[in-house]
Amino acid sequence: MNILGIDEAGRGPVIGPLIVAGIVIPDEKVPVLERMGIKDSKKLTPTRRKVLSRKLKNMFEYETVEITAQDIDKLRANDVNLNEIEKIAMLKIINQLDCDCIIIDSVDVKPKRLEKEIKSITGSTNVISEHKADDKYIQVAAASIIAKHERDMIIERLKKDYRKIGEMGSGYPSDPKTKKFLEKFTYDEMPDIVRKSWKTVQNIKERSKED
Repeated sequence: MNILGIDEAGRGPVIGPLIVAGIVIPDEKVPVLERMGIKDSKKLTPTRRKVLSRKLKNMFEYETVEITAQDIDKLRANDVNLNEIEKIAMLKIINQLDCDCIIIDSVDVKPKRLEKEIKSITGSTNVISEHKADDKYIQVAAASIIAKHERDMIIERLKKDYRKIGEMGSGYPSDPKTKKFLEKFTYDEMPDIVRKSWKTVQNIKERSKED
């Protein structure tokens, strides 16, 4: 059986894109992945993710979808929430790859609801949607590695591009370095790499009105 694992990286950050990745892994290759040390990308160092991502891409069919900060803001402005944005990306991947079963790290608080919806749209009867699927299914863990490494590369490039302005940090709203970086801009000056619809940036907008 060929199983398609799907996962994302970059759902929460205020800077940079959201990456959704899918990879098709035949059942008989699972022991190979286990020996490689494939696991949830959060449990691996950036260097290890880089090595494993390259290996996975050479071994299996995969697809990635990059949703830029601008795309996210435009869609949210049109009342398309983040779950729906991710779902659109997942469906693009599903349409591109042949498989017998789909396993998704659920973006919905109700995984069965997402499972039912994907089944309805794709016509596939073999869909599994679970929270923390990247920790339970090696196929989803493999997808998480590809998604996280791709986003890592983009963020590293952005850090170089903006290094004269200041240290960008991780890109997450809770990171003091990221907050300090964002505060170097007025709301209208925010670069395209920033998700302006995020509360962190909206707060900067509100403060600028008060000044």
